[in-house]
Amino acid sequence: MTSRTFFRAASLAGLAVLASGYAPAGNHAAHSATTITVFKDANCGCCKSWIEHLRKHSFTVIARDTNDLGGIKRTGRVPERLVSCHTGFVNGYVVEGHVPAADIQRMLDEKPKIAGIAVPGMPVGSPGMEVGDRKDSYDVVAFNRDGTTRVFARH
Repeated sequence: MTSRTFFRAASLAGLAVLASGYAPAGNHAAHSATTITVFKDANCGCCKSWIEHLRKHSFTVIARDTNDLGGIKRTGRVPERLVSCHTGFVNGYVVEGHVPAADIQRMLDEKPKIAGIAVPGMPVGSPGMEVGDRKDSYDVVAFNRDGTTRVFARH
């Protein structure tokens, strides 16, 4: 088995484990025990800042450096137009890019029938992309496995 084949098999196994997670609806303290696994480039500073944002909001974060972010995004079926610099997996959902912790928690509480949520690109002012007081408007986009999307939150 090549290392690439092993990594993809391990990623799929990890997704199955993450998909089995459970957090009671409506319990905002529930995410204190919620673990999100984040795949990122080892040298990405904004990814590290986003991870710190999640930790400040009581998420447990497992950070995984990888040279195959494209493969991770394909495994998570992130639509190409929604791609950002890091990809997370939490309780069976995909979290792409600089999504605020509150929106992740809302998704976990409401349990919508979606594949995940994403903040496309790297908007200034989103978690991990802070630049002074500047905050650009951006959307958090919900996406399905078939590629359909809708706005989940506006910031």
